[in-house]
Order: sequence, then structure tokens, then C-alpha cells
Amino acid sequence: MTIELPEGYKPSPKEDYMSPMHLEYFRQKLLSWRAELLQESENTISHLKEENWQEPDINDRASLETDAALELRTRDRYRKLVNKIDSALSRVADGTYGYCDDTGEEIGLFRLEARPIATLTVEAQEKHERLEKQRRDD
Repeated sequence: MTIELPEGYKPSPKEDYMSPMHLEYFRQKLLSWRAELLQESENTISHLKEENWQEPDINDRASLETDAALELRTRDRYRKLVNKIDSALSRVADGTYGYCDDTGEEIGLFRLEARPIATLTVEAQEKHERLEKQRRDD
């Protein structure tokens, strides 16, 4: 079943939470974000292949290698983010998207708009972070 979203559609709290329109909106948002990250990764790979790694000046070479390492770390973060996006798309497909993994409560449109890969409500996330901090401090 394909859902056509009206031009400029944004989910509204007046609609049923995670209605088919909401799910389609977030599905499209996630797919667009995923495509953007993959395109940037392809651009990085292309750029690294074209780079002249035989800089005669040792300082230039060191600077080039530092830049490349930073770029690769960023792309690794993107790779992890793509995995989270894929997980969110799976939740959209199985109907669990938008609900907290811990409590089963609604995550909320505002939070999902800001962080479409969110799996916890703000409260559950804060609790999780407090517990994590306590474990680090022990």
C-alpha cells in the first residue's frame, strides 16, 4: 500500500499517533537521510582514491593523512548511523516505530522530528544516561 503525502506534509498531534501518514512521512525522511549519508560516503571514497598520497613535503603528507583519518572516522560514524536508520526503517515496517523500547510509550512527534532514529522517550533516555554515568563513576 503506497501512501501519497501532500506537498509539505508534517505530522500533526491532531492526527492519530503513528497513523499511516506519520509512518510514511518518517519512512521517507529516514530513506532520504540514509541516501544522503551513503552519497557522502561514496564522495569520500572517490576523493581518497584521487588523492596524491606521494606528497614530497613530509608536513604536507602528515596533514593529508590527518585529514584523511578524520574523514574516515566521520564516515565510520555515518556507517553506524546508517545501521540505526536501517533499524528504524525496520520498526516502521513492523509497526513499532515511534514507541519507546523500554516503556512502550509514545516517543512523541517532536522528538522523532529532531531525532528520527530515537528508540526511547526523553525520560527513558535520561534514565538510561544516568545509569550509564553511575556505572562509569563506580
